[in-house]
Amino acid sequence: MRLRNTKSCQILEGDLTPMIDMTFQLIAFFMLLINFSEVDRAEEITLPSSVLAVPPEVRPDYQVILNLEPAGEVIFEGQRTQIERMDPILIRQVNSAKREGVDNPADIAVIIRSHEDTPTGLVQELIAKCQEAELQSFSLRVKEKIN
Repeated sequence: MRLRNTKSCQILEGDLTPMIDMTFQLIAFFMLLINFSEVDRAEEITLPSSVLAVPPEVRPDYQVILNLEPAGEVIFEGQRTQIERMDPILIRQVNSAKREGVDNPADIAVIIRSHEDTPTGLVQELIAKCQEAELQSFSLRVKEKIN
């Protein structure tokens, strides 16, 4: 921004430091408001209710969230695929975990968010497919039912 002084021929420049500071404060503010945990949730999945459900005490170092629909489709990172075609996705996740320092696939937490109308056999089939990729830690997500 340039301003002309009518008394002299010098060019005056405005100080942009406060504007830059305000921009960074706004960026930090909106980053705090974003809930990144909602990214892996598929809205079309209605979780079953359970009285015995308890939230996890400790968040795992590396987790894979799989959303399972009643028709047997798995939604992972916004993409739908059949359970039978999960091999390349699971192998890619195991390799990604290794790059992040999780060398043992047993340390990768697989979180299955299954629709309430999904047959139990499909959940077992998805777990078996994950076990083929050497994944061993599983948890099922449900809605906490309050008495």
